[in-house]
Amino acid sequence: RPPEEEEEKAEVGWQEKLFSQFEVDLYQNESACQTPLDRQYWEEILKLEKAGGRKNCRIFTYTDHDRFTNLEEHCQKVTDSEHEVPSYLAERMANVRRRRQDCRPAEASSLKSKIITWEPSDEFIKNNHVINTPVQTMYIMGDLGPYGKLGRREYEHVLCTIKVDDNGVITVKPDFIGTKGAYQIEVDREKREVWKYTIENASVQMQPEEEEREQRVFRDLYGRYKEYLNGLVGSEFEMTLPGTLRLFVNGEIVSAQGYEYDNLYVHFFVELPNQWSSPAFQQLSGVTQTCATKALGWENVAYFSYPFTLEMFFAQGAESEESLPQWPVLYFEVLSLDFWQRYRVEGYGSLVLPASPGLHNLTISTWRPVELGTVAELRRFFIGGSPELEDITYVRTPSTFKGERLSRFGFRTETTGSITFRLYCLQQSKAFLETSVKRQRMQSVLDRLGGFSQQSSVYSVLEAFQRARRRMQEARESLPQGLISTSASTV
Repeated sequence: RPPEEEEEKAEVGWQEKLFSQFEVDLYQNESACQTPLDRQYWEEILKLEKAGGRKNCRIFTYTDHDRFTNLEEHCQKVTDSEHEVPSYLAERMANVRRRRQDCRPAEASSLKSKIITWEPSDEFIKNNHVINTPVQTMYIMGDLGPYGKLGRREYEHVLCTIKVDDNGVITVKPDFIGTKGAYQIEVDREKREVWKYTIENASVQMQPEEEEREQRVFRDLYGRYKEYLNGLVGSEFEMTLPGTLRLFVNGEIVSAQGYEYDNLYVHFFVELPNQWSSPAFQQLSGVTQTCATKALGWENVAYFSYPFTLEMFFAQGAESEESLPQWPVLYFEVLSLDFWQRYRVEGYGSLVLPASPGLHNLTISTWRPVELGTVAELRRFFIGGSPELEDITYVRTPSTFKGERLSRFGFRTETTGSITFRLYCLQQSKAFLETSVKRQRMQSVLDRLGGFSQQSSVYSVLEAFQRARRRMQEARESLPQGLISTSASTV
């Protein structure tokens, strides 16, 4: 009669073999042993029988060399469908024997010297598409058969899978129990049975001396690997001077949408304010390819995916210590080109480069100048051409304007489409290296560059303050002098 609650506990080491009842019955017969591994198991089982039999009952293991390990890897499916047809990759992965003894050190050393294969063959691509990292596997099994009738293969269940790859990564599935509850396995027989089991890490804790020795070995290993990576990358990196900011922009003109004509292209350039400079080799302008549009919803969209790179330097001068630095501006114009090589201006726009580092997705609306009457539109349609800006910086405040007020009264424009930019901004400055908590109040504008996340809000607040101040001054100047003097005397 079976006990009401069966409980068994086993401590298993790595690749330690615990025989099941089925294996004991199988390998007791010497005629069933066909391989050297079978004969080894036969000898071990004879020794166990002489020593009083095996101590485990329901818990046993399959090591890396057992046939179960090969079959388990081959029979794994991606889904639980009975009609699943394995793909090419699944078949290759199933046939690969990922074992440590198959790893050839010559291949590992050749990978370091040849990082990129510029002309890979088809066979090379197929072979490298398969993950063939050498792995050692071990399964901890449970025999959940009826009491007194152990040894039936259909009642064997995998309790835990442990894998160690050639990189030293240990994978335990399912994980150690920790603070979670016990795992459950339901068995459907004459009556439904529920088996619960836990997995705990029984490894001996390292002594402080051994742990410190291991950390030294790791530091030495990581140091050598860092030197190896430095040898591959090189050390041609320039450090910025004190009081200097380096700005990198890896940009992309993604798309243009909402324009009247097809076959669009974009001409752009960057204007550098005072205290900004760029290397001699840096191109601050560019032209995209001509791109046809396609219908997407209600709009016609042209996808450029045009990349560009900008590198700029900001050097603070004595006259800019009390003012916030002006950021470079990217000006652009959108044009269309037809079959007869007639071009038309579709829109103008500008973009202030972001003051905060990171990824920025920006969509900028554009406009174009228009003339009154139908003659201008007929000329634009039949012979091309349209009113253009002589100075594209007129989109914002022109660089040549020196007055106090810029009037655009009477200048007629028309809203057109929009351009989408994707900008990756990087910033380098020695001001970012300041980590002291008790540092004094920042004395210069460049020292405040460490807080770029708040730069945009600072700009908006200052601009709003300047606008409100100008409005107050204009309102005061427009009031009669008698009213101002009366109010002052009353106060």
